[in-house]
Amino acid sequence: MTETAPLATASPAITSPDGEMTSFMKSLVQLMRAQDVYDTWEGRSDASILEDYIVTKAQRKVIPIIGDPDPDVLWRLEIYYSAIGLAIEKETGIIASPMMKMHHEGFGRVLLTCGRLVVLVKSLRDVHRFGFESLEKMDEAGSKLVAEAAAMVATWPDVAKL
Repeated sequence: MTETAPLATASPAITSPDGEMTSFMKSLVQLMRAQDVYDTWEGRSDASILEDYIVTKAQRKVIPIIGDPDPDVLWRLEIYYSAIGLAIEKETGIIASPMMKMHHEGFGRVLLTCGRLVVLVKSLRDVHRFGFESLEKMDEAGSKLVAEAAAMVATWPDVAKL
């Protein structure tokens, strides 16, 4: 078994001002690399692995408003919210379990729980157009959700530990 590229080689585009990757981005890269069972991403940088999450406004305009999501898009969506759960676990020490229910037409709901505490509820629509303008925007959105969930766990630690 070969080792994956270290996180220290991350692109400057996905690091914080102090040069460190955020907890969310580390989790996302780890989960993406864990899915690479055939080592096809062995030499790729973290940023190039995450480039499928980038959907610019111009790209989004080309995608029809109504459409069924591609299985790869659903897979990336699942990995994205799993990475949020993993980052919450790293931050709080409590397992955050994601649950996702998707309709085949591209709408649904994602829920993350820590014990009996629901730390994230998000309605999803237009999943076939899922993506972010840039890696920075993706990191900002994911880190915000992690911080909000960690704050909820800190507020109600007894419920989260059940």
